[in-house]
This record gives sequence, C-alpha cells and structure tokens, in this order.
Amino acid sequence: MADHVRSAPGPDFLTKPDLRGERVLLRPVTADDVPALLPMFGDADASRLTGGHDDGEPDEARLRAWYGSRCVQDDRLDLAVVEQSTGNVIGEAVLNEWEPGNESCSFRICLVPGAYGQGLGTEATRLIVGHGFEQLGLHRVSLEVYAFNPRARRVYEKVGFVAEGVLRDALLWEGERVDAVLMSILAPEWFRHRGRPEAARPTSV
Repeated sequence: MADHVRSAPGPDFLTKPDLRGERVLLRPVTADDVPALLPMFGDADASRLTGGHDDGEPDEARLRAWYGSRCVQDDRLDLAVVEQSTGNVIGEAVLNEWEPGNESCSFRICLVPGAYGQGLGTEATRLIVGHGFEQLGLHRVSLEVYAFNPRARRVYEKVGFVAEGVLRDALLWEGERVDAVLMSILAPEWFRHRGRPEAARPTSV
C-alpha cells in the first residue's frame, strides 16, 4: 500500500505572479530592475539593519546576473516592489529557504532609501505573505529581525508575525553584538486575520 501513496505536490514557486495592492504592485524581478535597486545595496543604514557585511561598491554586473536568474528558480519567489503612483521600483520582497518537509519558508523585504515610513513595506509584506498562504499552501513563514530595527519589527507585527524567541548575539556589527528576534506567522493565523491582526481582535465591551 505504501508504494501507492504519493506525496503532495510542493508549492508552485516557478510561476511568478503579479500581486496588486492599493499602493504597490509586486511583480517578477528582472535584471533591468538593478539600476533602481542599486541604492538599496549602497545604503549604509540598510546594510546595518539587514546585517549585511559587504564592502565596497555594489557589483552591478553580478547583481544583473543574480536578478536575471530569479525567473527560473523553482524553490523561491523574488518579486520587485513597485510604487503604483510613480511606477518606480522601490525594493524587493522574497520568499526563500523553502523547507518541503515542513511546508515552511523564510521571508525578507528591503526597500530603497526614502521609501520607508509610508506603509508601502507593510502592504508589500501582506501581499507576498498572503500569496504564500493562499496560493502556495505554506504552513509557516518566518523571519529574523535585529534588535536595533524596531521599525521593521513593528511592520511585521502589524501583518501578524509573532515573536518566538531571541537569537542571542546573532550579529557582530562594528564591535557590538546584537540579538536577533525570530518571528513567524502560521497559516491558521493568517486565515483568521488576513494580515490585519489588530482589526480582527475582538473589542472589549
């Protein structure tokens, strides 16, 4: 009997969707998006908040090769974040590190300087996480956020990510050891609040 049991198919990461919200559009990222994304790689504050240790100027040729290959990846989803009012590419949102045995993956988002604090990252996060649960059938989406990035943590909490624990001294940044907070959101939680946990919370009488 066991020979006839077929495992469930994995999520379709190979199909790269367009996900449209009220203010942002997520679409497949391409090599042509690299010039718009370059400020993201050259920004010192972005490097600190994401724990990036790259030195020197970003290598545009290498980045073009990387982003040009994203369309054929069947184990991850890389989408460009586009501000609809201007048509400008302002960042990227990614589902990666797929674990087939656990039906889970990781999430990360990064925006170019000047795009923060406008709610665009929150909407982009809702769009791609919702796609992960509603279309790809994921059970768990997780991320790590450094202790010196409370702004990002607040965005994740607004979408429904829950802190699970602390990775102590996970990052060594300019001589300082920094904790990382592990956060996740589960499919049952998403389907309960659709990325708006505060709105779904019952009001007290």
